Amino acid sequence: MKLITKKDVEALDTIRAENCVSIFIPTHRAGEGVNDGKDALKLKNELKAIRHKLSASMGPVEVDKWVAPVQDLLNDTGFWRQRSDGLALFLCDGFFKKFTLPVYFEQFHYMGNSFYLKPLMPMFTGDGTYYVLALEQNYVKLYEQTRHSITDVEIDDLVPASLQDKVGHDYEPKNLQYRGLGDSQGRAMYHGHAEADRGRQSEIARYFRAIDKGLKTLLRDETAPMILATHDYLYPIYQRENTYAHLSEDFISTSPSNVNKFDLHEMAWDKVAPIFNRERVEKIKEFKEHEGSGKTSSSISHVLPKALGGQVEVLFVENRMDLWGVYNSETNEVRVDEKSTPNNECLLNRAAITTFLNGGSVYLLEKDEMPNSHSRVNALYRY
Repeated sequence: MKLITKKDVEALDTIRAENCVSIFIPTHRAGEGVNDGKDALKLKNELKAIRHKLSASMGPVEVDKWVAPVQDLLNDTGFWRQRSDGLALFLCDGFFKKFTLPVYFEQFHYMGNSFYLKPLMPMFTGDGTYYVLALEQNYVKLYEQTRHSITDVEIDDLVPASLQDKVGHDYEPKNLQYRGLGDSQGRAMYHGHAEADRGRQSEIARYFRAIDKGLKTLLRDETAPMILATHDYLYPIYQRENTYAHLSEDFISTSPSNVNKFDLHEMAWDKVAPIFNRERVEKIKEFKEHEGSGKTSSSISHVLPKALGGQVEVLFVENRMDLWGVYNSETNEVRVDEKSTPNNECLLNRAAITTFLNGGSVYLLEKDEMPNSHSRVNALYRY
């Protein structure tokens, strides 16, 4: 599955051509929606509408040639068995890109002189980097993750792979000797039980100390959260030996060697999502605190020029809504139209993508979540 990157968005945004087609459909990872062809049918319906629009300015043969990449995708049964939550397609004359993404899209297509990229923004917001350390006595893995991706981090040359590698072959607990007499409650007594338990914990601590030391060389300058996936009894031992300042107080209680890494990815996101959602909540609060001070705006006529100038730090856009019009680069003015025409563009799309490419954050929110719900666009400026 090829996840979309900021470079991909940048490349798509540079394309200006007649009849740039953007298609978004929700898909299923498996099951009914795949087996009965419902996902492919959604794309077929969008393609039918696109053909109709193209036929206004092209003949049948030219239309067939134009949409051939999408038609080929419809006929590729193997493709439809390997889906995620959403499919995004971008098509113009001689150009075609497809992205299978873990984002649910509402079924939609757009035709204009540039691609419609706003629905991609959830891939890049609330989506910071974090680490998952999967740890057992004979198993250690480190993953670098975001909300939509998981990558193995090579640490074999930095940490011992098992407890035995660190403490030697004599790491197994000594055979406990039965004393032959029960305690006052009739329970069997074993000589050396407490000593063996303390010895085993000491060995595990040495092992974890070595892991922490190895990771320190890799994570020295990192500030990303790290969450541990391990057994309940191992977490407090590692927590005591850990020196990474951003280890989460919470952890994933599991046997990581028996969990598929993609399942582990979902379990980890449930734990860290509140950390990344906190930023959105804080920025909404900051917008409200500065509203009316000149550091915010809820007018597209003010927001779009600021976005193009790289001054927007955070942009809040009402989900499933658009504003149409034209930006005049010579006068730095924005004209807002009542509807979409061949001669205008989606102003919210332009503001969102420009803000994103200039390093700002873009949040698509429902109307009642917007800092100022009376407008479809709210901006918090850098200065």
